[in-house]
Amino acid sequence: MKKLEVGIIGGAGYTAGELIRLLLNHPETNINFVYSTSNAGNKLYKVHQDLIGDTEIDFTSEINTSVDVLFLCLGHGNSKAFLEKTTFSGKTKIIDLSNDFRLLADKNFKGKDFVYGLPELDKESIKKANYIANPGCFATALQLAILPLAANGLLQNDVHVNAVTGATGAGTSLSATTHFTYRDNNFSHYKAFNHQHLGEINQTVHQLQSNFNSEINFVPNRGNFSRGIFATTYTKFDGTFEEATAMYKAYYKDAAFTFISENDVHMKQVVNTNKCLIHLEKHGNKLLITSTIDNLLKGASGAAIQNLNLMYGFEETLGLNLKANYF
Repeated sequence: MKKLEVGIIGGAGYTAGELIRLLLNHPETNINFVYSTSNAGNKLYKVHQDLIGDTEIDFTSEINTSVDVLFLCLGHGNSKAFLEKTTFSGKTKIIDLSNDFRLLADKNFKGKDFVYGLPELDKESIKKANYIANPGCFATALQLAILPLAANGLLQNDVHVNAVTGATGAGTSLSATTHFTYRDNNFSHYKAFNHQHLGEINQTVHQLQSNFNSEINFVPNRGNFSRGIFATTYTKFDGTFEEATAMYKAYYKDAAFTFISENDVHMKQVVNTNKCLIHLEKHGNKLLITSTIDNLLKGASGAAIQNLNLMYGFEETLGLNLKANYF
């Protein structure tokens, strides 16, 4: 069977680098082009230095509008602008890694209906989709922590979330809070209670539990490490620990990458993988849910490959059997 011809727009960032690595090792894909005007003519490994020896592909300023699959690895707001100016063939499936099409108000664009690409939420819709809006990284970790509660109508009180992400979550562009001298031996919060991923999180909760009218209080933090997300979420829960565990295991019984751990979880178990690990604890009338993912894989490029696999009927884990950097 002929391999899928794949194009990448915005090839110089962290998510693009991981996407390229995954596609090079995916048995059903061939990278047709990697578009980057600022790097056109340079070898991919000149920017993504971990790819040396893996590929001789150059960045290009030329676009093949007839590829089978297009991945958009552009900054938020830029995917829509790019698609306004560039028209692809009717057979081209698009997976967008920005936030441009995640919300219901933005899902229809020039006749294209973007499906929200969280497999643990709506795998069947992804299988039938031609256009995917990949979830945000924090949104993935937080939604996977509370999907079973919402699906069972049990989010009846405020949800409190404290989560930390690595420096790669801020992208490759330097800012005052991404310099080594700021991040090293440091910890800080940002965008408390108004992070941009709250829109898609609330949308999903209401999709599963229409009567949800409480607050999701989310405080994101910057960690002094490169990659990974670690989130602690708690809310009131009247059931027992055993009931909570059974509910979570039942909800994720067919999930290819989300697992319930009996032991405490930590980021080293998931970094460099497409896994999400979840741990539950009951404290009085509160359920504490710990979730952890790799922000660049399960939170971005790994999820994009997972969605590609579903869209084309491949094994869901194809090209994603990755080992964590545990030691």
